[in-house]
Amino acid sequence: MKYVLVTGGVVSGLGKGVTASSIGVVLKACGLRITSIKIDPYLNTDAGTMSPFEHGEVFVLDDGGEVDLDLGNYERFLDIKLTRDNNITTGKIYQSVIDKERRGDYLGKTVQVVPHVTDAIQEWIERVAMIPVDGKEGPADVCVIELGGTIGDIESMPFIEALGQFSYRVGPGNFCLVHVSLVPVLNVVGEQKTKPTQHSVRGLRGLGLTPNILACRSTKALEENVKEKLSQFCHVPAANIITLYDVPNIWHIPLLLRDQKAHEAILKGLNLQGVTVEPHLDEWTGRVERCNKLHEPVRIAMVGKYTGLSDSYLSVLKALFHASVVCQRKLIVEWVPACDLEDATAKETPDVHKAAWNLLKGSDGILVPGGFGDRGVQGKILAAKYARENRIPYFGICLGMQIAVIEFARSVLALQDANSTEFDSETSNPCVIFMPEGSKTHMGGTMRLGSRRTYFQVTDCKSAKLYGNVSFVDERHRHRYEVNPEMVAQLENAGLSFVGKDKTGQRMEIVELPDHPYFIGVQFHPEFKSRPGRPSALFLGLIAAASGQLESFLNNLNNVQNVATNSIKSNGRSTMKVHQNGSVKKPANGSVNGVYANGNGHANGNGHANGNGVHY
Repeated sequence: MKYVLVTGGVVSGLGKGVTASSIGVVLKACGLRITSIKIDPYLNTDAGTMSPFEHGEVFVLDDGGEVDLDLGNYERFLDIKLTRDNNITTGKIYQSVIDKERRGDYLGKTVQVVPHVTDAIQEWIERVAMIPVDGKEGPADVCVIELGGTIGDIESMPFIEALGQFSYRVGPGNFCLVHVSLVPVLNVVGEQKTKPTQHSVRGLRGLGLTPNILACRSTKALEENVKEKLSQFCHVPAANIITLYDVPNIWHIPLLLRDQKAHEAILKGLNLQGVTVEPHLDEWTGRVERCNKLHEPVRIAMVGKYTGLSDSYLSVLKALFHASVVCQRKLIVEWVPACDLEDATAKETPDVHKAAWNLLKGSDGILVPGGFGDRGVQGKILAAKYARENRIPYFGICLGMQIAVIEFARSVLALQDANSTEFDSETSNPCVIFMPEGSKTHMGGTMRLGSRRTYFQVTDCKSAKLYGNVSFVDERHRHRYEVNPEMVAQLENAGLSFVGKDKTGQRMEIVELPDHPYFIGVQFHPEFKSRPGRPSALFLGLIAAASGQLESFLNNLNNVQNVATNSIKSNGRSTMKVHQNGSVKKPANGSVNGVYANGNGHANGNGHANGNGVHY
């Protein structure tokens, strides 16, 4: 097994996750099989209990692991399926060490950070690196490890020590260190300053790790004299100093690495020269070029609780963009704080209330993503009501589905106190209830998590058609509350259709309004399995409906029965292929991936928008 370690220096948020993913893409293009590990130095066992404002979205894996959002980057970039053990946290390591100590595994020794914690870290890395994640048998060729945080952080010290020991143990021909650092440009002098990176590398070397490659984040490409200076003071060959300068979208990063021969430096450090091929990234190049050609807009109102930080909905944004590219539309996300739609806001700050409603009414489609807690719930209900009554395309995910059911019960069934027991435990019409096996005493890992199967009950519904007329689909879940099965008959008699259920028939998974252009809610989170070139079916449906293409899409899907694939034509060009099993195949000409740019048109380090009215 070969290992590539990606560390960060100077400041956080430089884009280590995107860099690690991009390294994987280039190495995969060289013919290697890749797996990934993310190390998070926080004490939480996993990301499940952290606020999205603290750490961005919680990404959910097939096995139910609640992990860091960077694992979502890995899955999307590399088209792999990771496990919960691919995310290492301080909490997991210390818990495993303490469990061993309680069992007496250390035979009476004094348990210490060195060697017991550091050994546990190394053993974990070696064990997880051997798990195949690309659907093939046997371990991968290269494991890309990202160390979260910044060099010098107190909490990451045990991992630095462990990785220093690990690099010595596996040998220089099996270990390559890529250090991502910042080379700022001071406006006063307009010159690229190397001192922050010098200090960062000095600290890294003082901790027992020597970088093979420097990946320098800067607003523009490094000047040659700057490279020479960094080479001299950091003891890294100038040829191994890569510039990750600001670009219009993050899909440029693999191309930057390839063009600057980063793969050659990595392959040389791993003794893999001569056993790989030259990386051809024609598909990636096509994505970058076509991305810039999208001009006809489609506006989606994102009505949520965490709209102040777009990382809170990162996978949703990615899935929306994957779908918009297939529909050949430039995605514009209108951020609508759910609270701003409520009547209370109209009394306190009428201008804010009016602006929120103007955004909602000016959108081509409305999406209500998942969430927890009662803040903004009434605003989300108003958004669902507006979409239903005005026949605006609507897509509700998890809480967004529950909101749609509550609104329907209140407006159509005239059950004014209809609610979820999450928000009103005393309601006489509980449309949404706490799931039977849930825990009310512990928060972490107690939800219905991971991949679960949904069976279609109605064969001619929109969601079944979008999935390719299959009988079931597997999607990832993360919820504690679900639609009350005792109220389903009453709701369906009034016109709501629960077209997807679990195998027991008691859990409602997909709901539709049959007479609405596009009104779908799902209990699961389809955004976690969306891929560039393979967009999630229901996100594709939303964008198609919002851009006036849904009918032609469904007709094309409907016209092909008992055939393995069906090409959907747009402007005379094949844009995607849907298999009978519901999977979507990449088009031969490639497709454009997400653009996440800041207000200046440059991609930022974390790959998300700053929210100042920019497009995706």
